[in-house]
Amino acid sequence: MLAGVAHAASDDPVAVLSTWDFGKAANEAALATLRAGGTALDAVEAGAKVPEADPDNHSVGYGGYPDRDGHVTLDAIIMDQDGRIGAVAALEDVVHAISVARAVMEKTPHTMLVGEGATRFALDQGMPRVKLLTPAAEAAWREWLKTHRYRPIANIENQLPGPPGSALNHDTIGIMARAGDGRMAAACTTSGMAFKMRGRVGDSPLAGCGLFIEKGVGAAASTGVGEEVTRIAGTARVVASMRAGLSPQAACEEAVRHIAQLRGDAIAGLQVGFLALGASGDVGAFALLRGFTYAVTRQSGRTEVLPARSLFARSE
Repeated sequence: MLAGVAHAASDDPVAVLSTWDFGKAANEAALATLRAGGTALDAVEAGAKVPEADPDNHSVGYGGYPDRDGHVTLDAIIMDQDGRIGAVAALEDVVHAISVARAVMEKTPHTMLVGEGATRFALDQGMPRVKLLTPAAEAAWREWLKTHRYRPIANIENQLPGPPGSALNHDTIGIMARAGDGRMAAACTTSGMAFKMRGRVGDSPLAGCGLFIEKGVGAAASTGVGEEVTRIAGTARVVASMRAGLSPQAACEEAVRHIAQLRGDAIAGLQVGFLALGASGDVGAFALLRGFTYAVTRQSGRTEVLPARSLFARSE
């Protein structure tokens, strides 16, 4: 068992925080947006769009692995500290799910659109129709069809494209930004669990599961197997713990330990992690298994990719 390490606020406060190694490029885009005068909401959208457009990232956006029927479907959510939320689930044929989510927030009376309705809304907003299934993703799917075996692999996001014939854990980018005036926003986007059942939606686009943010308290994002996060409304729990006085680090640890206690042997070999950013700029990160990483970018532009502490030392 490993203890967590908090990252306290300093003279060079955290501006952007995101999940996984590929969060580094997303953070840099988000910081550039803040420096250009954009809001925290603008920043997290800009950051999330980076992995969404990367065909080599098989767990987010264009190039994401499809469901078991060969369809790439995207989930995303964006939220600000004033409780404004926009989300989409099972979106098809549009690369930037996060921009569709923002349009849902700003241009409709709703907080979420799904499936065909989400796609139609995106096209009505002038977003281009794009075939999301790339040749590499299609090849992986056709290889998987030979066995139809589903075996989630912990931390597969750091090992893409993964072993032939096995299914991969989905992953997300969860990204949080804190502007110079202290205002915060957060976003989360994913192509979901590889080779999932058609219609499956995980935690990512659900407020309080994939991410949550509260004015004066902070924000949290989740990663790993979404079903396990959804069972405890994980990010809402992390933020509630922060509101009650726990540090971001302690709040992330509490949520992970609760999943472990609740689920017991059912989570053997599965990864779940939480990342949190307090209103004062403190950072917390904790996971079930070793291997979860996160990217921290400070206002000076200095970025670090760091390993999170974990409840269990094994990585698979």
